[in-house]
Amino acid sequence: MSPKEKVLNTIQQHSNEIKTYGVKKVGIFGSFARFTQTPNSDIDILVEFERGRKTFDNYMDLKFFFEKIFRRKVDLVIKGALKPRIKNRVLSEVKYA
Repeated sequence: MSPKEKVLNTIQQHSNEIKTYGVKKVGIFGSFARFTQTPNSDIDILVEFERGRKTFDNYMDLKFFFEKIFRRKVDLVIKGALKPRIKNRVLSEVKYA
């Protein structure tokens, strides 16, 4: 199983817990999605929250949850907050769990 598949499977295995943070959709992008990760790479995770559930606490708790289960740094990005200059690239490579 590839590192990308391991990350996506782990997200799927924890989907019920992830939903408690108000998550509507979650995927990965960046080095893990492109198979270019290194042992020191962080995991880039794109998240979309349910309406009214995008709070600072949900965001931070979700980030800490992902860092706990993956035991590495996680860059958690909200889909609606993507900067225009990177939005198309991120959306073209995201792999949803």
